[in-house]
Amino acid sequence: MYEDFHVTDRWSGEDLHCRWKANIVAIATRHADAVDIRFDVNGRPMWIALPCTAWVEQKKRTGKAITDQLAAQIAGRYLKQLIEEGYDSRREVYTMTVPEVLALLDAVVTEAKDQGAMPSLPVGA
Repeated sequence: MYEDFHVTDRWSGEDLHCRWKANIVAIATRHADAVDIRFDVNGRPMWIALPCTAWVEQKKRTGKAITDQLAAQIAGRYLKQLIEEGYDSRREVYTMTVPEVLALLDAVVTEAKDQGAMPSLPVGA
């Protein structure tokens, strides 16, 4: 779904190829309470930061955890929306809020159910 997709930039009309690259716990890398999801957008790095408190809220809400795979799908859907809405292409990091994470999580799970399964992340991407 959102581990490897194309989207059209709202302002330039350019076709952007977005590919998931990694999930990194940001506590170690930038002292942030987040998980950073890295994508390459036409070869340029773009990071979507999901706050760690979203994992806690999801567990309280449903008893289920956000997996790495699900986090990548949430971030990818968010990135696609950003581009379609006219994101600032000079920024390298976007930070999601907990409500945004939970809303997109629900949307991604619904999409995955409609498609029959959550896509797996590529190994060695």
